[in-house]
Parts: sequence; C-alpha cells; structure tokens
Amino acid sequence: MRVVLAEDLYLLRDGMTRLLEAKGFTVVAAVGNATELLKAIDDHEPDIAVVDVRLPPKFSDEGVRAALEARQRRPGLPVLVLSQHVEQTYARELLADGAGAIGYLLKDRVLNADQFVDALRMVAAGGTAMDPEVISKLLASRSRRDPLEALTPRERQVLELMAEGRSNAAIAQRMVISEAAVGKHTASIFTKLDLAQHEDDNRRVLAVLTYLSSKVPKP
Repeated sequence: MRVVLAEDLYLLRDGMTRLLEAKGFTVVAAVGNATELLKAIDDHEPDIAVVDVRLPPKFSDEGVRAALEARQRRPGLPVLVLSQHVEQTYARELLADGAGAIGYLLKDRVLNADQFVDALRMVAAGGTAMDPEVISKLLASRSRRDPLEALTPRERQVLELMAEGRSNAAIAQRMVISEAAVGKHTASIFTKLDLAQHEDDNRRVLAVLTYLSSKVPKP
C-alpha cells in the first residue's frame, strides 16, 4: 500500500515513516507542509494520505484544508487525519461527501502501533476510523439515549454499510435489493434519527456518526 505522509515535525515524520515501512507499507513521500502534500499526492497517486491538521506556515488548519482540496481533486482519496485537537468544523466537512475512506485520530490517544495501522488499513479500504472523543464532540448536542433503538434490522444493516463508506448503489448490490429500496430505508433512518434537513447539515454524515457513536463502549 502506497502512503503519502504529511507531518511538520521531522522526528515524528521519520518515526511514522519507519513504523509504516516496518509494517509493510510503502511511504512514497514524507513531507512537511501542505504545498508539498498536494504535489506529492498529484505526483504519486497514493492509496492513502496521512495528514497532520496543522502544518506550516501558520500551523492552523493548512493540513486539513489540503486534505479537503486533495479529496476534491481525487474524489474518494482515503485520508487519515492526525491532530492534537478536535477540529469539529473540518471533521464534519471531511465526512460531508459521504464517500467514506476518512479517519480522524487524536495523536495523544494512539496508544500503540497496531491501533494506528489498523485505522490506516480500515480507511484505505474505504471505511471510517474515528477517535471516540471526536465522535463524542461531534454528537455532543445529540440525545444520550440509544439512537438506533427505533431502527429495524434492515435499516441497521443499511446504516452499517453506509458507515463503511458505501454508496446507495453499492449497498443495494450488497443487500440484493433495489437502489430505490435503499433510498426508502435511508429516508426512514433519517426520520427515525430525527435528522431534519438544514442548510449546513449533512444527514448522511450525522447518521454515520450516530452509528459510530453507538459502537463506543460506555464508561
């Protein structure tokens, strides 16, 4: 698997490069800023990009903005974001196209190499890997009751496949039903999860986040 890595700190960048190569990945480029990241993605067409949120020169949101631009250039490009903080706006925006293949991990909560590598492989395969704290913050305003209790088993299956980043067409093929049936199930899921359409809301993203939140073990 070919990886482009963007991290401004040399020691961390070098350490992640060595770790990934030891785990069988090929790091085709390891860069330190957003401009180099976009060039590396264009030049190497990697299977996945691992991106720090804050990159030079301003160390604010250059990394995640570059990731968003890269996803516009190459729709569906798998991106695993690493951050010290939960940037809620950008986390939602990354998830907003509904294409999956997105991960968001907090650096100080990655406890071992296997956790990092497993998340990388999941995202590269088209899935979603979100730190539980990220999910918690994104859903902070949602009800604390089990949000999935009203869904039928069929609707739960549709939502699970949606969380894997599958389109309605792909879900229909997997479940051996029509795409129109998937659309009806999806509309019912939105209704039961109380996800009314708003100008700045993406119901598919919120439905997936609700599903992922339900999988986080309660303390």
